[in-house]
Amino acid sequence: MASVSSKANPLISTLPHILTWPRFRFRTMCSARLGFASYSSSSTSASVSPVTSETPAAGTKVLETFKEEFEIGSRPITLETGKIARFANGAVVLAMEETKVLSTVASAKGDGVRDFLPLTVEYQEKQFAQGVIPNTYMRREGAPKERELLCGRLIDRPIRPLFPPGFYHEVQVMASVLSSDGKQDPDVMAANATSAALMLSDIPWGGPIGVIRIGRICGRFIVNPSINELSMSDLNLVYACTRDKTLMIDVQAREISERDLEAALRLAHPEAVKYLEPQIRLAAKAGKQKKEYKLSMVSKETIEKIRNLAEAPIEAVFTDPTYGKFERGEALDRITQDVKKALEEERDEEGLKFLSKTVDTVRKEVVRRRIISEGSRVDGRVLDEVRPVYCEAGNLPVLHGSSLFSRGDTQVLCTVTLGAPGQAQRLDSVVGPSTKRFMLHYSFPPFCINEVGKRVGLNRREVGHGTLAEKALLAVLPPEDDFPYTVRINSEVMASDGSTSMATVCGGSMALMDAGIAVREHVAGVSVGLVSEVDSATGEIKDYRILSDILGLEDHLGDMDFKIAGTRKGVTAIQLDIKPAGIPLDIICECLEPALKGRLQILDHMEREIDAPRAKDDRNSPRLATLKYSNDAIRRLIGPLGALKRKIEEETGARISVSDGTLTILTKNQAVMEKVQEKVDLVIGREIEVGGIYKGTITSIKEYGAFVEFNGGQQGLLHISELSNEPVTRVSDVVSVGQQLSLMCIGQDVRGNIKLSLKATLHRIGSNADDTVGELKVSAPKEPNVLPPVNQLHIQQEKEDSPSEDQPFEHNMNVEISSSSSPVILIRSAAECEEEEKNSAVDLSSRNGSFTSRSSLKLKTEAPDLNFRSDDEDTDERHTADPSLLQNNPNDMETDNVPNISARQLKIGMVLTAKVHQIRARGLVLDLGGGIRGMYRFETGVKRYFGVGEELRVKCSSFSGKGIPVMSLLEE
Repeated sequence: MASVSSKANPLISTLPHILTWPRFRFRTMCSARLGFASYSSSSTSASVSPVTSETPAAGTKVLETFKEEFEIGSRPITLETGKIARFANGAVVLAMEETKVLSTVASAKGDGVRDFLPLTVEYQEKQFAQGVIPNTYMRREGAPKERELLCGRLIDRPIRPLFPPGFYHEVQVMASVLSSDGKQDPDVMAANATSAALMLSDIPWGGPIGVIRIGRICGRFIVNPSINELSMSDLNLVYACTRDKTLMIDVQAREISERDLEAALRLAHPEAVKYLEPQIRLAAKAGKQKKEYKLSMVSKETIEKIRNLAEAPIEAVFTDPTYGKFERGEALDRITQDVKKALEEERDEEGLKFLSKTVDTVRKEVVRRRIISEGSRVDGRVLDEVRPVYCEAGNLPVLHGSSLFSRGDTQVLCTVTLGAPGQAQRLDSVVGPSTKRFMLHYSFPPFCINEVGKRVGLNRREVGHGTLAEKALLAVLPPEDDFPYTVRINSEVMASDGSTSMATVCGGSMALMDAGIAVREHVAGVSVGLVSEVDSATGEIKDYRILSDILGLEDHLGDMDFKIAGTRKGVTAIQLDIKPAGIPLDIICECLEPALKGRLQILDHMEREIDAPRAKDDRNSPRLATLKYSNDAIRRLIGPLGALKRKIEEETGARISVSDGTLTILTKNQAVMEKVQEKVDLVIGREIEVGGIYKGTITSIKEYGAFVEFNGGQQGLLHISELSNEPVTRVSDVVSVGQQLSLMCIGQDVRGNIKLSLKATLHRIGSNADDTVGELKVSAPKEPNVLPPVNQLHIQQEKEDSPSEDQPFEHNMNVEISSSSSPVILIRSAAECEEEEKNSAVDLSSRNGSFTSRSSLKLKTEAPDLNFRSDDEDTDERHTADPSLLQNNPNDMETDNVPNISARQLKIGMVLTAKVHQIRARGLVLDLGGGIRGMYRFETGVKRYFGVGEELRVKCSSFSGKGIPVMSLLEE
């Protein structure tokens, strides 16, 4: 039993008896720094703070506080105690600029009769620290968030090894953020504050420790980087140590080399040691003397007795490599039962009380002795050998991505699910980003170790292992601008026998490639262990062995679990946990080389299974579309309380997310995407284009046609002449009210009515109706941004860089006339049309007469002096033009080319010999002689090749709105 005597509280002996009366509710058991100002000036020495020169008024409570101020990484830091949480066993407020963190420690009273240390570390970030009210229904903080659990682990890992052996009293650490300016991450501050609080308390502890964060920007290391600096850094290293030994390492990096990582560790150690002296000075001024605690230690006689009974059979089990994990466990349990029977016969109460712990100690001695003296491991491997690896990618083909990874008896199943940007995880942290688009969820079910257990909520261990694998894979994901999907990886541990988190890294990397995500290269991870021999007199390590790819038993009986993940280029994530009170940094750096060797072996196996992002079938690949709409249009789509949006999602299985002016749709495949876009078009509508196909509903029937509602509430006219290719006497013979039809927009009449055609859709049979999909906007039309499957993002970029098919042909090329040559004519505003007409190079004064149209319909042209229009539009404008230009001679007038022919002399029906001046995508520019240019529009379904300079026999059939002759081709 170890004991530390307590010193008397000097304040109790100097206080008048009246100040201890219960009616004042005055307690002095905590910090011995609290009192009331005396009524007389002669008794103020014990209650007035040394920094106060004036005597306070009678009855004024005076707090004596202690501070230590220092600077690390050019940032001022303050340790303060005595003002807040005075009843706690130890309480410290650590401040860095405007960010303040309070850490308190308390120890339970009692004997602590158990065989483990019940240490609880809780870290909390309440929203008041950043001046925000929580968004929850109760406006209160709920269960601990993932970040809070991770920060709690970050504090727990370095302080746990420093409690003395046999100290099994319950200890609780509570760290909370008091205020945050958003510039500093409070996690490292909370760890240092906890170390200072333990130093002030009466709890036996082998501290202090220092915890530091190191970043790197443009190759330059930064001590205590701010949040903004971390966002630009390719390294996020958290390092904890005592004066001469390492306690904990946590790293997230972007493929940093082992050499650079070692340099960062060498820099971090002396910077972290700077935290130690201020804590020691603060404890000397305000700390308590360590209290006497009963330590649960086993006598040497009992240990020797159990060693004699169990050592030989335990060594026989560990020297037989044929034992599996569970066979070995059953054999060891039988040995424990045999020892128990022998102790019961001798009625050894102490031996029975500590039987389990003592037998475990003997196992530890046997395994460690064989590894150090013989270099022999439990399963017969050499020290740097990796267990057999089995990889399988795409084992669940229905999913977006999947993989199965096995290393020895450890097996992990990983799956990938892609989501819309709006499905990113929302984070309510006082620092850092507000959302996270890449998530890895790790699950450790009880069956993976053949146990019976109950699944509960967030598990601290599962969150920690999942976050480690998430950080390892995040470094190779494509940037968000190129890959806007939200990605979720699920890691299900199927069997566990050592380092399932590193198996998750390997399986997750293969699953990402199987999903077609363009990760730069594979990431693998391996766990490195250490077995050391310590000098009992000095506590220094005399000999040690480094183990690659440790088993679960080697993790339990060894000194450390050093998890290192990375690519062939460098390290992406590290997590170091140790059991003794520190390991020299030289040994830690030495472990980097065997870890790299084991990682490269695993990467070879993974690359043989899948070495590049898999090309997925477009029909089954998820599709993502981003559409731009006005806010009014998006409100119509959402509907009251989002009912209409939810209905579309339920009917199609798609996910729709909405932001300011942007609608994002995610579907399982292209077929569902087309279905969703069709439903969205019915509600919102699209940019109306001449030649576009739209679904509409007949709302009313008149003698001259039918009115149609389409495109999200737009009204159009289906004229009787556009119902069928055959003559129609009555509209009701063809259509009826309420009937849904697919109609083509053919233009706009002089009254502004949108003209629709049913017969025109017959020419589009077999073509892709989605070629004209656009969005509802008043301005110039835009195509929806529909992302291809994730494995084809680079192909899309190549297509965007290639020339468009609408670009003019070269003069020495021929053109094939086909149905795809039909023009896409856009409806634009009258203002845009007038501006274009002013900029046109055609001399409008050369026309005989003028033309004015009230229509807002204009044609998309490829040259300022020539427009190719639809046949129906040309017919409408021909009937509204000047009669002198549109005389229709029933007898076609044949004439030779007149060299000086003018536009006034050219009449409808005149036959000419013209030369091909230029070939366009949708027609020809013809030289009619005398400087006159005409146009010929390719006919649908007719295939013929033309050449520049070729002579053609043509007939003037009409004039365009700008007086340009429209010619038709006469066959020889």
